[in-house]
Amino acid sequence: MERKELREKIATYLDSEKHPFFRKQIEDLEGRGEWDELQDRFYRDLEFGTAGLRGIIGGGFNRMNPFVVRRATQGLANYVLRHSGSARPTAVIAYDTRNYSDLFALEAARVLASSGIVTRIFSGIRPTPVLSFAVRYLKASTGIVVTASHNPPAYNG
Repeated sequence: MERKELREKIATYLDSEKHPFFRKQIEDLEGRGEWDELQDRFYRDLEFGTAGLRGIIGGGFNRMNPFVVRRATQGLANYVLRHSGSARPTAVIAYDTRNYSDLFALEAARVLASSGIVTRIFSGIRPTPVLSFAVRYLKASTGIVVTASHNPPAYNG
């Protein structure tokens, strides 16, 4: 992508990302002129795969960070509100011990709750099967588990 388009994407990201760790990464890369690294972080949006949305933790559209979590969760919220068939759709959120899992879970909870979805988040780490059970037990409309599962430590999702 051309440098002008890259800078526009960086500006869009920095306008929306409020977490200092992720903002500073991008600001520092831009300040040092590390355009190849920035290109990798912005050339595409992180995509859902067969196991959900997972990627390397870091700033940018092609990384896992609070901005990407909020954007993906808003898409889920929109879907649930359109298709749940419930007057009071509900969501359950769990997370594991990966870096930023608790932050990403809280960001997702905020988006869902602000969209009018009753949201329950576990008070501490839980494995994926517990989330699966909780969704069924509570008859929730949807569930989110923040985990990178078997992926390397630099990942989350």
